[in-house]
Amino acid sequence: MAWTWRFEGSDGSEVAPAVEPEEFTTQGDAESWIGETWKDLLEGGAEKVTLFEDGTEIYGMSLRAAQDA
Repeated sequence: MAWTWRFEGSDGSEVAPAVEPEEFTTQGDAESWIGETWKDLLEGGAEKVTLFEDGTEIYGMSLRAAQDA
């Protein structure tokens, strides 16, 4: 299984991440990476991230909401 992230700007278009992700072998590893890098990603232009497992969308979330929390 491969867990990957997609990054979107404020207009919903896909953007290149400010921090290059890897393919993760577990959901927990993917989520831990987002927890460590979300500020850099947000500053680099990503507003939303979506998690995929082998190409299937699992969930999406706003990085802006994390900043406001």
